[in-house]
Amino acid sequence: MKQEVLSWADVDRLIDVLLPPLRIVGSFDAMVVITRGGIVPGGLLAEALGIRHILTAAVDFPTTESAGLMAWPSFLQFPEATLLRDRRTLVVDDVWGSGRTSTAVKGRVESSGGIPYTCVMHYNPYRSMFNRAEPDFYGAITDAYIIYPWEIDRGVEGLEMGTPDIN
Repeated sequence: MKQEVLSWADVDRLIDVLLPPLRIVGSFDAMVVITRGGIVPGGLLAEALGIRHILTAAVDFPTTESAGLMAWPSFLQFPEATLLRDRRTLVVDDVWGSGRTSTAVKGRVESSGGIPYTCVMHYNPYRSMFNRAEPDFYGAITDAYIIYPWEIDRGVEGLEMGTPDIN
């Protein structure tokens, strides 16, 4: 699998790509950061956009072979509906691979009465499971396995290079 290792300067450039279109659509009332991948980009975007209402969503998909890619997610953590209702909400993750995680969180925000917009650093349309869905905002299109600068110090074992996250 092709890999791309990013520097902090690369991340800064991606944030610079994301900010103009995010600002064009207007302000956001809230942000839902998908753990763990969305924590760093979410923090950077929240600071740049002045978003103060920051929430987290932790999503788990069964990893058994029998469950496959069509398994339903478990929400290990998700904000109460009252925190999302009628709020323009930016849903942030690092990568849209299969699209399952961002799509699941977007759907949950919608069902809570929020108005979700999905945002990722990298979009991989070649792996996406959704023909008619893509992130509302993305910094770059890729077909590589992305290694972010905050992941580098964990070493190859910590990155689980043999089993990349398919969400």
